[in-house]
Amino acid sequence: MNNKTLLLATKNKDKITEISQLFANLPITLVTARDLTDLPRVEEDGDTLEANAIKKATEYSRATGLPAIADDTGLEVDALNGEPGVNSARYAGEHATYNDNVQKLLQAMQGVKPAARTARFKTVIAFVNGDVIETVTGQCEGVIIEYPSGGQGFGYDPVFYVPEYDRTFAEMDVELKNQISHRGRALVKIKDYLEKNFINS
Repeated sequence: MNNKTLLLATKNKDKITEISQLFANLPITLVTARDLTDLPRVEEDGDTLEANAIKKATEYSRATGLPAIADDTGLEVDALNGEPGVNSARYAGEHATYNDNVQKLLQAMQGVKPAARTARFKTVIAFVNGDVIETVTGQCEGVIIEYPSGGQGFGYDPVFYVPEYDRTFAEMDVELKNQISHRGRALVKIKDYLEKNFINS
């Protein structure tokens, strides 16, 4: 491995697929946390998405000696005062499934009028390489619909409706979602950073 190898500090297959597609044309070797053994278990106990992303990237980079990127993503629902936010992945419990989280969200949103169901997805990506720490943020505005719709994507995608495109994330093909999603927007920023400051450095 050389210094143009990059560790994706995640074991989430859906995230790996999404990131790998966007980084496909970069002259780097991607290694993921699924490819490696004996990695530390990182407790995502930060108060912010940024804190969690930096912590994951830092600890995985230290453990492997590789530059690493990690993300943390939250769904901020206005009617729920920004919840589930930093706890989005564990909203219905530590070992909750995607569906568990969606069902808890829909229960919490019962009776909320359409105009008040506004929300946004936010992703923070951290890049750590030795003493270098860089973060970028991407977000996408939408609305929480009352019933899941669509079979693509993952997480809260079936209930996150984007009015501009008249469909949920789960009704979009991967290419469109990558163009407009919170993670897609953050990945474009980190990709640009990597091209200027990592690959060609």
